Amino acid sequence: MILDTLENIGKYANLNPLFPKVVEYLQNTDLLAQEPGRVNIDGNKLFVNHNLAHGKTVDDAMLETHDAMIDIQIPLSCPEVMGYIPRQLLPDAEYDAKKDITFYPVRPEQYITVHPGEFVIFFPQDGHAPCISPVPEYRKVIFKVKA
Repeated sequence: MILDTLENIGKYANLNPLFPKVVEYLQNTDLLAQEPGRVNIDGNKLFVNHNLAHGKTVDDAMLETHDAMIDIQIPLSCPEVMGYIPRQLLPDAEYDAKKDITFYPVRPEQYITVHPGEFVIFFPQDGHAPCISPVPEYRKVIFKVKA
């Protein structure tokens, strides 16, 4: 997991061959002006979901992992709390290959607050529980990047 400010996202471009395209998209796109929905950047290897997220409580947020994709999550309109736990500490659970997601019936080990102007990267080895917020509906973007 990586947490940093958007002004530093270019420093991580060498971590994945598709990350430079994420940086380019961020430099050339007004995220707040985008309508909710999916934008394909490089087919199914790289796309971004412009979301209207629904705030959840700590108890309601589901812990998840992805096998095929990396998440780059950016809250836009309010801070968002996200749970974190290393995947190696998670029990076995059923993987949904079609949706590239595994949900876990356990709690995160720790929580981070991600503010507008910041991003978090969750790799396949990172269990995460996003969308913890007292705000009922808020804007965020999630880049899905082929791992």
